[in-house]
Amino acid sequence: MRRGKAWRLLSTATAILLFSAICAHAAEEGGTASTQRANEIFKWINFAIVAALIAWVFLKLTPPFFRKNAETISSAISKASAAKAEAERQFREAEQKLARLEQEVAHSRATAQREMVTEAERLKAITQTDIEKVKLAAKAEMEAAERAARLELKTIASNLAVDGAESLLTTELTPQVQESLVAAFVKTLEGRPN
Repeated sequence: MRRGKAWRLLSTATAILLFSAICAHAAEEGGTASTQRANEIFKWINFAIVAALIAWVFLKLTPPFFRKNAETISSAISKASAAKAEAERQFREAEQKLARLEQEVAHSRATAQREMVTEAERLKAITQTDIEKVKLAAKAEMEAAERAARLELKTIASNLAVDGAESLLTTELTPQVQESLVAAFVKTLEGRPN
């Protein structure tokens, strides 16, 4: 490949020298029209040389730049592809979690419903037990109040009986009856042996 470039460079230099010789020869002949024509040809050759140099520099320097740019773009594409794949994976995981979440919510609702029914039954049983306890306590309290009332009634009846007996005794127990009772009591005591 270096030989190809060397030959091209040599052929270009030869063409330039040949053209310069033709231009010099035409200038010696002194023709203005041919000189102008030679100058114009020289300008085109000059333009071609400058364009070739610019093209050579462009072709020499730009491929690494474009290659580097292509590698950067390729790297960015591969990174973007990896990021897209990761995002899609995370999206699938999120969808799966969402699907499981809906199932878990349904399961939790069912469990909460069962627990609520169980708790309501337990509270109903506790309430029924408490009602029974209150009934028993009320019955016991009523029985105790009834006993207390009967005792109080007995006490009142006893007091009334004692009061009635006392008033009866005070009306019927005159001093003479008292003396006869005492005398009879004393007689019963005398007849007893000690």
